[in-house]
Amino acid sequence: MAHPNEGNPRMLRRFFFILGLIPGLVFAEDPLTVFVSVAPQETFVSRIGGEHVRAKALVKAGQDPHAYEPTARQVAALADADLYLRVGIGFEDAWMPRMLAANPSMRVLDARDGIAVRPEDEAHDHGDHDHDHDAIDPHVWTSPARVRIMAARIREALADLAPEYAADFAAGYDSFVADLDALDSAIRARLDGVENRRFMVYHPAWGYFAEDYGLEQVAIEREGKEPGARALTAMIEQARRDGIRVIFVQPQLNPASAEQVAQAIGGQVAVIDPLSGDYFANLRRVADLIAGAGEL
Repeated sequence: MAHPNEGNPRMLRRFFFILGLIPGLVFAEDPLTVFVSVAPQETFVSRIGGEHVRAKALVKAGQDPHAYEPTARQVAALADADLYLRVGIGFEDAWMPRMLAANPSMRVLDARDGIAVRPEDEAHDHGDHDHDHDAIDPHVWTSPARVRIMAARIREALADLAPEYAADFAAGYDSFVADLDALDSAIRARLDGVENRRFMVYHPAWGYFAEDYGLEQVAIEREGKEPGARALTAMIEQARRDGIRVIFVQPQLNPASAEQVAQAIGGQVAVIDPLSGDYFANLRRVADLIAGAGEL
């Protein structure tokens, strides 16, 4: 008769781990393999899971997640994954069936579960774009408060998959959340007293950050579309009215329109990557730039 866990290597290893509790028998457990969509999630999983996880982001540095397609090698590697942490990036819907076909037993956790999400584009309408008002902004990780909720879900999922390390996951979670709370306090202190609460971005990736801290992002690009001449003129006029001097662009995208606006208002373009795995330093730099003291 086949063992009930036959075909599930991790469950078989856990069965032997339990046997290892008998004095003289010790079996090492392989780290959990966790795939995520973008680098900030990799940071979160690694901080919580520590040495008991191998976290891997599909979208690599410099790649545009909105135009991304997993490679054949990545899809094959997913066959060994214990968990996939999705976040709402466009490629996930198209590729998730193929990912699950490669590994039907892989658990999938939506990082947005329990999180208040927002429409993808709540910036002002400048008249040249057709908007999909039902689209959800996937950049939830730019909000430390939402990452705190996400972290609890990650801890629970890891503990379900490897209960023998639950105490370690709880400790990793506690340390990570303490750092998140310190980050949140530092950003609030940095932005306290800043009169101009609007900032301009090329791609609207900072809406959750803005919502957390009483700010408003004004986006040049909408739903992947460059602005037309009329919209660009309206952007320049608005930037002048609002006293905006810095425009955020991310390295994956063409900054030509942002540079045109910056030149027209006598401002500057700052490259800031919402996909950076250096999560804490990255958000502190965003706050510095909005406060007017950051290095461009």
